[in-house]
Amino acid sequence: MRIVYLDTFAGIAGDMVLGAFISAGVDAVKLKSEIDKLGLGNVELKLEKVVRSGITATKVDVVVAGKTEHVEDLGSEIHRHSHGHGYKHDHEDHEHGKSYLEIKHIIESSPLSDRVKRRATGIFRRIAEAEAKIHDTTVEKIHFHEVGAVDSIVDIVGTAICLELSGIEAVYSSPVRVGSNGYVEAKHGVLPVPAPATLEILKGYPTVFNDVPHELTTPTGAAIVAALSEGVLSDRHIEIEKIGYGAGSRDLGRLPNLLRIVIGDIGSATEEDHVLLVETNMDDINPQLIPHLIEKVIAAGATDAFVTPVLMKKGRPGFLLTVLMSEPALEKISNVIFSQSTTLGLRIQTIRRSKIHRDVKTFSTSLGDVKAKESSVDGKKRITAEFEECKRIADEKGLPLAEVMQRINGELNRS
Repeated sequence: MRIVYLDTFAGIAGDMVLGAFISAGVDAVKLKSEIDKLGLGNVELKLEKVVRSGITATKVDVVVAGKTEHVEDLGSEIHRHSHGHGYKHDHEDHEHGKSYLEIKHIIESSPLSDRVKRRATGIFRRIAEAEAKIHDTTVEKIHFHEVGAVDSIVDIVGTAICLELSGIEAVYSSPVRVGSNGYVEAKHGVLPVPAPATLEILKGYPTVFNDVPHELTTPTGAAIVAALSEGVLSDRHIEIEKIGYGAGSRDLGRLPNLLRIVIGDIGSATEEDHVLLVETNMDDINPQLIPHLIEKVIAAGATDAFVTPVLMKKGRPGFLLTVLMSEPALEKISNVIFSQSTTLGLRIQTIRRSKIHRDVKTFSTSLGDVKAKESSVDGKKRITAEFEECKRIADEKGLPLAEVMQRINGELNRS
């Protein structure tokens, strides 16, 4: 499986990711051609070769309407600050901004590939959710700085495009270095390093507070990792194909301000990560409420949820609720379980999970377009149509569901 490893020894920011991919061989002309599909106007990429600690790297600046934007990250109109990778930006100069929903619309209405759209909107969503929580508002009310948003759209969508152009199937990273004991200027004062949004985004992800008093990882860099990474790559054999270095702007002194990426093949169809396993026993719940409870837990962000009949103490029949989730989802899902069930406590443990990598793609069949999961085991490709898609087609065509499933899956795997 072709992967990219983000080595954040000096942190990570959006422009550093673009520079690293271009350094690793991504065609800047093709990248710019794909970015143009967003219809953002007169936007150019300014590339420069720089040397840091004897290492040659690529520095990328976004030029908007002929002006180089020294805004290396995304901040809301509520939360806007200078960034540790190098520049101060005056929020007062640009009072209007694009909302998260407007940016999402720009991306989703473009002719970019579905996978690029999913990756890019996922990154923006992580930033918007963090900003909304910090400022006690909703995602829908988050607005981003207008010109800074253009710069950040290029960084974020450009990252998704680079992954596509490089044929990357999965993203991994080192533990994210964020710096500490420093400050960044904000409109209404100063903020600690790391910035509140950066920490909120990285909740649940391995993070290192090293002793560099600068903002090594920006909210955009954190969101790229949090939204895309399968986890920290350890004890895995990787066949290295390409290496790239992307440069930040600030001089960090003893530490070269670079992001290193490694592109290669880990040669395995399985991936490993860590999830939370949450369980609780219930012996006084109305069984009619259980399907509703599972539905609510899944809607709150659970990876999986199921209920098992059990025999509890004193011979009482009961139910065991089991839920798998990511660390950041724990608080929200716990609240759902407590409010929708009769339980008074939860058992929580971290478990290691091994899974086969899969992609959700749209395929053409004789019954119409259908979304299906594509995976590979021992070099053999396997495609399975989503059940809800088959059910939809069966209802539309007036055909038996079993017949639709057999016909579609047969066509997908023969092709």
